[in-house]
Amino acid sequence: MSVLYVLIIVSLIMAIGFLSAFIYSVRSGQFDDDYTPSVRMLFEPEVETAKKEKSKKNKNQ
Repeated sequence: MSVLYVLIIVSLIMAIGFLSAFIYSVRSGQFDDDYTPSVRMLFEPEVETAKKEKSKKNKNQ
């Protein structure tokens, strides 16, 4: 029965350790995404913008 208490204490210590490591990594900016915003404009669909421009030209004529 005493082994069960030891296992519970060890698992709680490990859980607190993992939680503190996760909080530290979030606060230090490790999960910030710096790549996607700079490349997002390259992946915008041009077909939709071209359709909108054509419809605007047709309305103006």
